[in-house]
Amino acid sequence: MGAGIALEFAWLLALAGPPPPLRLVQTIALPGVVRRIDHMAVDLGGQRLFVAALGNGSLEVVDLRAGKRIRSIPGLTEPQGLGYFPEVHKIIVATGGGSVAAYDDRTLNVVARLDGLPDADNVRYDVATRQVYVGYGDGALAVIDLRTMRRLGDIKLPGHPESFWLDASGPQIYVNVPAAQQVVIVDRKARSTVGAMPLHQFQANYPMSLDTAGHRLFIGTRKPARLVVVDTAARPINDVECVGDTDDVFYDPARRRVYVTGGEGFVDVFDAAAAGQYLRLARIPTAPGARTSLWVPELNRLYVAAPNRNGHEAVIQIFQAP
Repeated sequence: MGAGIALEFAWLLALAGPPPPLRLVQTIALPGVVRRIDHMAVDLGGQRLFVAALGNGSLEVVDLRAGKRIRSIPGLTEPQGLGYFPEVHKIIVATGGGSVAAYDDRTLNVVARLDGLPDADNVRYDVATRQVYVGYGDGALAVIDLRTMRRLGDIKLPGHPESFWLDASGPQIYVNVPAAQQVVIVDRKARSTVGAMPLHQFQANYPMSLDTAGHRLFIGTRKPARLVVVDTAARPINDVECVGDTDDVFYDPARRRVYVTGGEGFVDVFDAAAAGQYLRLARIPTAPGARTSLWVPELNRLYVAAPNRNGHEAVIQIFQAP
């Protein structure tokens, strides 16, 4: 490339400005899926996305390479939380109907089921102990052995748990408990609560994400619609306005950004640099009711579940980060 052409190319790039923080690159239809969609999990090796179609009562399996839904497993009562564990070939599905089921990832048949867990919801995994944690009922985390699917015990909470995260640097679990208007701190070794962070004027704290290295929690609240940032020692850092009806928040450490999805129909992208002011970098349209999402750092992609509304069929929207 000649010097003149190179200078012109650089000038054009400067004129165009920086790329958007997220760009819609693909939309995958979920034919026949109705009502609300809840959480998702990804199979990186097999390039599959698992989708809990809560209102449809089904587990949807999407082939990401082919860009299409390849299987719909019906007959589930309010599937909510999902986890995928390739080392044991299991997909874990937690349902509002009170069961946690394990599916073989090759046959997609049920291989184990635990009952007696009403309103079973979010699923998290402790790699070191190979234990799965499932939030359920009026206030508890069930502790389950991943290999045997045997229930090992419960950790009591002051209300139904919504999003929660395991701290990889210690024994803490941070649990959103909207009924108590708190983030409850759990010691997973002792299987007991050890503290709580009151959220004061912020209510309906459903989604949350954890910056382990930076010791920060990013909490989405609906009343009012705010992204609340606190450190893990319960000291407030900041709070900023965000998309309404939020249900998922993800921290992207590689770019030091936070992605917030909400049923109002947008993804909000925030600058989360440690010394920053948490400025909103972009508000990107999705679809009405598209409040659940999954950030997959290995693929630099955000998957957003948009339900069927206003005559539009349910879809998975795929956004690429630069």
